[in-house]
Amino acid sequence: MKIQKEISERKLLGIAGLGWMFDAMDVGMLSFIIAALKVEWDLTPEQMGWIGSINSIGMAVGALIFGLMADRIGRKNVFIITLLLFSVGSGASALASTLAVFLVFRFLIGAGLGGELPVASTLVSESVSADKRGRIVVLLESFWAGGWLISAIISYFVIPKYGWQVALLISALPAIYALYLRIGLPDSPRFEAVKSKEKPSVWQGLAKLWSKEHIRQTTMLWIVWFCVVFSYYGMFLWLPSVMVMKGFSLIKSFEYVLIMTLAQLPGYFTAAWFIEKFGRKFVLVVYLLGTAVSAYFFGTAESTALLMTSGILLSFFNLGAWGGLYAYSPEQYPTIIRGTGTGMAASFGRIGGVLGPLLVGNLVAQKVAISSIFTIFCISILIGALAVFVLGKETKRKELV
Repeated sequence: MKIQKEISERKLLGIAGLGWMFDAMDVGMLSFIIAALKVEWDLTPEQMGWIGSINSIGMAVGALIFGLMADRIGRKNVFIITLLLFSVGSGASALASTLAVFLVFRFLIGAGLGGELPVASTLVSESVSADKRGRIVVLLESFWAGGWLISAIISYFVIPKYGWQVALLISALPAIYALYLRIGLPDSPRFEAVKSKEKPSVWQGLAKLWSKEHIRQTTMLWIVWFCVVFSYYGMFLWLPSVMVMKGFSLIKSFEYVLIMTLAQLPGYFTAAWFIEKFGRKFVLVVYLLGTAVSAYFFGTAESTALLMTSGILLSFFNLGAWGGLYAYSPEQYPTIIRGTGTGMAASFGRIGGVLGPLLVGNLVAQKVAISSIFTIFCISILIGALAVFVLGKETKRKELV
């Protein structure tokens, strides 16, 4: 029975993680595609910023709508719908010949991504035992690093030689396989247990998030999600372009970002180990502090050695923090509003994802120093760490209700 349960958990992690990896491939590739489109379509910094931001607008809408739907029609159904939306949008965006058409498809892709990620972590959280729930969810997040790594490899070898369109078509194909796997995936046992009960309306669910019982964790989650997403998309979508601004060629920039991306995997794996040993708050606070320090040194680095070292540490700590955040968020609410609560926090966070890339684009256009831009992200991450430290409650091995 125990072996069967472990196989079931492993299968769930594999199926959910595979889709997560394909999502990361698309987001990771976008940072390289933005750098390539700048050359091909002669984009201004503001237009480059809009590509990243429209993606986050879609993610905000998707997290809100699909988070609410997950509490109504189930985690599994929303899982499949969001992946299908993402997959079709990703393939179709390869056919875009103008920035306006490309932005429309990026919005649809973002909606699928934004809905899938919090629902995936909720499904996995509700399907594994309390003693290893945190570790399994962080390991789910580690597939994101795998997707980023594959996107960096594809971008390095495919985009310069065959063009960004071919890279996008490649990123869309494996998602069909993940969709096939997910059809046989059972829904969350927690959701199955409450699906026959009377559910709160959409407005009642939203009101519950801000009730006396949940206002503290909702406030904390909204602050940390905003700060983390704002800084992540502001920094990472611009990473190859920032390398170019610091004097490296496009090919050399892709090569260095590929090396930095490798550091994401140990970031996840160490966070997965620490999260059950020391708790969620420890992982989030420590890894966010590490991200803030790394962001500051990356922005101010003048030597290649310091740039690479701080970039590697930035990937290590930032993605470890993401793993902790996805493990921590679903644990804040009861099953009946878990999808709504996690989805709303992610949706509010995506507003930061809209503002981050736009801010960088505007500041770069105004000739603001890269060091000043990354200092802004450093401060944002520190605010997120403080919110978790002051308002967060430890949920390690807490049974979900």
